[in-house]
Amino acid sequence: MSATGPTPDSPDTAARPLDGVRVIDVGNFLAGPYAATILGEFGAEIIKVEHPEGGDPMRRFGTATARPDATLKWLSESRNKKSVTCDLLQPEGVDLFLKLVAKSDVLVENFRPGTMESWGLGWDVLHAANPKLVMLRVTGYGQTGPYRRRSGFAHIAQAFGGLNYLAGYPGETPVLPGTVPLGDYIASLFGAVGVMIALRHAENTGRGQVIDVGIYEAVFRVLEEIAASYGLHGKVREREGSGSFVACPHGHFRSSNGKWIAIACTTDKMWERLAVAMGRPELASDEMYGPQRKRLAARDEVNRIVTEWVGARDRTEVLERCLAEEVPAGKVNSIADIFADEHFQARGNLARIAAGELGEVVLPGVVPRLSATPGRIEHLGPALGSANADVLGGLLGLHAEEIGKLRRQRVV
Repeated sequence: MSATGPTPDSPDTAARPLDGVRVIDVGNFLAGPYAATILGEFGAEIIKVEHPEGGDPMRRFGTATARPDATLKWLSESRNKKSVTCDLLQPEGVDLFLKLVAKSDVLVENFRPGTMESWGLGWDVLHAANPKLVMLRVTGYGQTGPYRRRSGFAHIAQAFGGLNYLAGYPGETPVLPGTVPLGDYIASLFGAVGVMIALRHAENTGRGQVIDVGIYEAVFRVLEEIAASYGLHGKVREREGSGSFVACPHGHFRSSNGKWIAIACTTDKMWERLAVAMGRPELASDEMYGPQRKRLAARDEVNRIVTEWVGARDRTEVLERCLAEEVPAGKVNSIADIFADEHFQARGNLARIAAGELGEVVLPGVVPRLSATPGRIEHLGPALGSANADVLGGLLGLHAEEIGKLRRQRVV
């Protein structure tokens, strides 16, 4: 069963923009492989190359399911991929891999710099096997620089890249934003963009290239003006909780029924609207807190006023009043709230996929939404080696006897 995005009447067999593009995903966990997942949702054939014994460790990372080789994380983030086993530590495995490279367009890997080279699969070898190949390399610190050989997971990269320093409340311990590997996702998104640019270049010139993404630098790239502010003024931005140093009121406020609401007044006009919603339009006068500079100078007092107003009402009433005056406001949703929300349902953000003995699995839907060629989810993360016959036999043309020999040698 598949899930489409913006057009419910789009057939599951409709052509997609990346149909005909073949991607080898030889990485582990999320940073890099998630880029392949995105490409796969829009038509690319994703061949996930895994070690015959155990495969990608992400199969066992996260919430377990009735499938011993598949956690919920694996089922979600390895969707639309074909699993092929190949031991790259054996010469026969390297030969097999190069045959696959010769028939592919993109290679995604996220091992420490030098690992692929140690297997005899450096860029020079891969490029010789396929001059048009595009290679995406995602690592904690990038392929160059003094820290390149350090191991780097999202948490470490987010800390090094400056994000975690900003997360939390003033004077308190920096926190991990959302407790999700944002760095892995951000780096993979940059990686997917790089792949599309490099494919266009290869199309025009016949020459592939390497895309080098450090997770930390992908994180650093989205931290808006902090570099310019420090470079020009020596200002170090500190933790501000749910607030913002450029706007007030801007944060999360607790209602009388214990539910939280987000309110963001980034302009004087938005504050004027909120003042009207609160029944206190005088708060937006020039004499009081109308200009942003005055609100920032009296941040604690302004936040106290809004906190008391929100705290005296349930969230539904607060949200209704804010929306009636066009104040930017929204629920601070838990996942239970998301499942119950009509907008998530209407936009197809919750894709419901039949998964055999597991029943129905709900995943985030496809993003972005294309009007003419929407992406889709064709299946969940595959069983280890489930595409061996299809890829080794069908694509590479190996006979059953050859595949059997490779299996006995534990190459596949």
